Amino acid sequence: MSWSPDNELLLLVTGQQTLIMMTKDFEPVMERQIHQDDFGESKFVTLGWGKKETQFHGSEGRQAAFQMQVPEPALPWDDHAPKVTWRGDGQLFAVSVVCPETGARKFRVWNREFSLQSTSEPVAGLGPALAWKPSGSLIASTQDKPNQQDVVFFEKNGLLHGQFTLPFLKDEVKVIDLLWNADSTVLAVWLEELQSEENSTVNTYVQLWTVGNYHWYLKQSLPFTGCGKSQVISVLWDPVAPCRLHVLCQGWRYLSYDWRWATDRSSGEVSSDAANVAVIDGNRVLVTAFLQATVPPPMSSYRLLLPQPVNQVAFSTNPQQSNDLAVLDACSQVSVYKCDDDDTSVDPTVKLGAVGGNGFKISLRLPYLEKRYRIRLEEENEVNPLKLSFLTWVREEAFLAVSHSQSGPQSVILRLTAAPPDPADELGQLSVSSSVTVDGIVISLFCNPKTKSVALQLADGQILKCLWESSSLSVEPWKNPAGTPVRFPYPCMQTDLAFVGVEECVLGLSDRCRFFINDTEIASNITSFAVYDEFLLLTTHSHTCHCFCLRDASLKALQGGLGSSHAAHGETLRRVERGSRIVTVVPQDTKLILQMPRGNLEVVHHRALVLAQIRKWLDKLMFKEAFECMRKLRINLNLLHDHNPQVFLENVETFVRQIDSVNHINLFFTELKEEDVTKTMYVPPHPGAARLSSGPEGSKVDRICDAVRGAMEDIDPHKYCLSILTSHVKKTTPELETVLQKVHELQGNAAAVPGAVSAEEALKYLLLLVDVNELYDHSLGTYDFDLVLMVAEKSQKDPKEYLPFLNMLKKMETNYQRFTIDKHLKRYEKAIVHLSRCGPEHFPECLSLIRDQNLHVEALKLYPPSSPQYKEIGMAYGEQLMQERLGEQAGLVFTRCGAHEKALDAFLAAGSWQQALCVASQLRLSQEQLASLSRTLAGKLVEQRRHSDAALVMEQYAQDYEEAVLLLLEGAAWEDALRLVYKYNRLDIIETNIKPSVLEAQKNHLAFLDSQTVTFSRHKKRLLVVRELKEQAQQANLDEVLLSQDSEFLSDTSSVLSGSDLSSKHSHSNSRISARSSKNRRKAERKKHSLKEGSPGEDVALVEALGEVVQGVEKLKDDVCHLLKVLFLFEFDDQGRELQKAFGDTLQLMEKSLPEIWALDHQQNSARPVLGPDSTANSIMASYQQWKSAVPVLDSEPLRPPKINRKTQWKLSFLE
Repeated sequence: MSWSPDNELLLLVTGQQTLIMMTKDFEPVMERQIHQDDFGESKFVTLGWGKKETQFHGSEGRQAAFQMQVPEPALPWDDHAPKVTWRGDGQLFAVSVVCPETGARKFRVWNREFSLQSTSEPVAGLGPALAWKPSGSLIASTQDKPNQQDVVFFEKNGLLHGQFTLPFLKDEVKVIDLLWNADSTVLAVWLEELQSEENSTVNTYVQLWTVGNYHWYLKQSLPFTGCGKSQVISVLWDPVAPCRLHVLCQGWRYLSYDWRWATDRSSGEVSSDAANVAVIDGNRVLVTAFLQATVPPPMSSYRLLLPQPVNQVAFSTNPQQSNDLAVLDACSQVSVYKCDDDDTSVDPTVKLGAVGGNGFKISLRLPYLEKRYRIRLEEENEVNPLKLSFLTWVREEAFLAVSHSQSGPQSVILRLTAAPPDPADELGQLSVSSSVTVDGIVISLFCNPKTKSVALQLADGQILKCLWESSSLSVEPWKNPAGTPVRFPYPCMQTDLAFVGVEECVLGLSDRCRFFINDTEIASNITSFAVYDEFLLLTTHSHTCHCFCLRDASLKALQGGLGSSHAAHGETLRRVERGSRIVTVVPQDTKLILQMPRGNLEVVHHRALVLAQIRKWLDKLMFKEAFECMRKLRINLNLLHDHNPQVFLENVETFVRQIDSVNHINLFFTELKEEDVTKTMYVPPHPGAARLSSGPEGSKVDRICDAVRGAMEDIDPHKYCLSILTSHVKKTTPELETVLQKVHELQGNAAAVPGAVSAEEALKYLLLLVDVNELYDHSLGTYDFDLVLMVAEKSQKDPKEYLPFLNMLKKMETNYQRFTIDKHLKRYEKAIVHLSRCGPEHFPECLSLIRDQNLHVEALKLYPPSSPQYKEIGMAYGEQLMQERLGEQAGLVFTRCGAHEKALDAFLAAGSWQQALCVASQLRLSQEQLASLSRTLAGKLVEQRRHSDAALVMEQYAQDYEEAVLLLLEGAAWEDALRLVYKYNRLDIIETNIKPSVLEAQKNHLAFLDSQTVTFSRHKKRLLVVRELKEQAQQANLDEVLLSQDSEFLSDTSSVLSGSDLSSKHSHSNSRISARSSKNRRKAERKKHSLKEGSPGEDVALVEALGEVVQGVEKLKDDVCHLLKVLFLFEFDDQGRELQKAFGDTLQLMEKSLPEIWALDHQQNSARPVLGPDSTANSIMASYQQWKSAVPVLDSEPLRPPKINRKTQWKLSFLE
């Protein structure tokens, strides 16, 4: 009888060899005969190719094609009972029966409708056990072969598809049943020994097998004795918890095992640790040392052979002996393997794997079996074969283990220590030196190798701290920094201890991918994690690997790092293959080992680990290791210097000696750049580390090139010749002339130094760094024709191009030759230097070149001031300045050259009246000419609104004080005008000119203040209206979105678009503006904020206009103060009071309005979307779209209120 997985159908196998299908209410549905002559619906179709008679049969000969295969009968111990197994989805089932005609066992596959699908192919020795993998891909059974017994797999069409061999001899055991767990990852094999005369006790075994990379591993073996209460009655996997196994023994003894996946790896962090990872495979332990080689499973670096199946492996927690390991087998014996550098003995139980043999040199340190211990327990557990679990090697000859109590849900923590050796016994003894009972089931025990702290996790998530170093074991609750006991919200399958900041915390990962630190959930999508040194590495369901530094980390920072977007992580995140899980991290290296779902391995170099290791090497001055790693993993070589510039420059000779390669030093030079990579590309994870990257001022590239070149020249200038040349070329301003000179020196010294680089080799190398035309030009600039010819011969230039030019140069005089070269190379400053030495006959050519290239300033330095050439150049320079409208400078140059007439015109054009009058005195002008000149100067000054200067010129040089008074009145210089009136005793001018001008100025100021007040009030009123309308529109839009969420007929998309429609009216014009020319763009920028009602930036334009009004009124304070003084002086008290009151009222109005207009909090709130706990996605999007459309980007200036200087004293107290 067998129920379907969905419990809807019941299948019965009768003694009449029939199948009866019933419903869950036991109503018969149909009935079929088990034995069918037909193969089934999946019968194979022969296409006529390669008949059996025509195929090649090897050594068997052709007669093998005509031999008939005789089916073998069922096994002797087969009970001939039918076996039924269902596929996980309940659509198919298989029935294994013994054929009555042949006596052989076979199985048939049926569907739910009782339609025969297929029949298994004839398999000799097929056993009765049958189990269909829940995932539906394979059907497991057993087969007895001549020398072994296998578990074989069939496809649903009945064809064989793989097998693995059970670790027993022929006819030693029989397979009672095969059981797959719920997620198809573990196959349980229930075996029983066959009875024999020698063996009166029949033992039972339950073995757990898993597959990885197409290899089947025996992970656990549970031996049960066949007598008493240990006899197994039933074995069953839990249908809900995939890794929970139920075992029922005689006398209703019930055992429940919860298995979990664990990676046994060494935990050392020093260079002696080989990054060992151990894999259990029956009585073998497959160990791979990832420090030496990455060996894909099922291969390994070496394997340990043990007499019994292995149940657990524990590496030593001593960081200096982390390669040592202890193995617990199914007979509760512990085998200790040690790795010593001094020991060279060969252990027969240790066999090399994929890294040795065939003549290759073995650099791997192999362990040896030091001792095998028998565990002696005070109370022997007669039922549970797994007496100990969670074996932990905490100290030399000291172990911690967990034993489960038989009386109730309790666990006993044991400390096992080695007893004194007995010479008569080969096996040592591990006895219980101390124990403590814990209320609850311990599901994990883990140790921190650094601090030797040991923690326990109970089934309810509670974390306990085990105090094992004292004389007696004790436990206490593990407490977080707040002092409260730590309890995981869910039981965690993987646990560890690590320092987060300065606190030691418990890390846990549940079977639901929830990651906890203490009792805080950090993330819910973590698939695996590992702690290495100060780093926490995690893989996620999003196929990424995170690496966080725990030194200065906090729980909130870790939560934010795992919850934010990928782009914000930088070096802490990298993509990995789907389903990757962390195996181990190679210490003192950059390798991170990942395992794929199929079982194969992948080595990645996480950027955070790489940079951390490089920084460690650089701190230890291990430049070679850092350079090789950076070159291999494509890390920017600037980090060699930028990590600590001062240390690098102080140890640059050590750097050169360690690298010891011209090519590598050249590579370092070519990657140099001014950027500090510790501030851009590789920002240190610790804030304090940034202090190391501060170097001296100046060009970084030049500083490094000079320092490294100096070290190379001190060590061996001939060996590092090419690198020295590279250091000159790589500088900010390439020193190509120096490089060419060194190459030229090599040409003469090549034979003197053996092994030195030849000039030809150096030149070929230079052509790789520098463009050949540029190099040719620089060689020409050295004026060395031998060097020029050497470079030209290595280039692709046609000799017809350069030989005539060189021949022409050789015929010239030296200075003129160099002038011609410099002019050809467009080095005009050097050209005029050489041309100035060629004599007066070449001065016209020199002057022409000076004018063409605007080299007047440089040329004036080449001639003495008294020379005619100096004066000619100065005159040309003055004319050039006049064309550039620099009249004052031109006048000074003309004066220096003695051209006073031109100097006067220049000063007159520039309005420099003091210099013009000085030159006029040198020209000895007549009084009339001086007066005419003064009137012209006064006109120029009036145009520049310099009325006081114009009045001074008219009074002192034109002798026209009346015109001077009028100019002062025009410029509102009332007090200066009165001064002239009283100086020349012309009091009549007061009545005729000054008083009317004063009264007119008072009226103009009143009119201006009145217009500014009206404008200010109008703009202020409109601004308040615009702001109110904007707030109403924004609130209305949000209300509309919130209402649309309650409607079943509006989608999220439509509600979001309703907000974006607000910006459609102005979006096109903005896009057109961006494509205009720069002139139009500046014009559009000025018109960006329009005062037109309803425009998008009206509120900003109003703020700008109000600011201009305030600033304009503020500037009137000095003018109003002077005008008030004159009004009071002339007894115009009423007009003075009126002006003072009007100006004071205007200022008071503006001062009171400043906080209301320039309200920063209002502007910032209006320029920000509405957020908050009550907001939804649609409301936030609509708010953002409205803000984007209605509130343009505010400039910084309109947000700042204009400054009103209240300290300026402009009022007159007697006009109050």
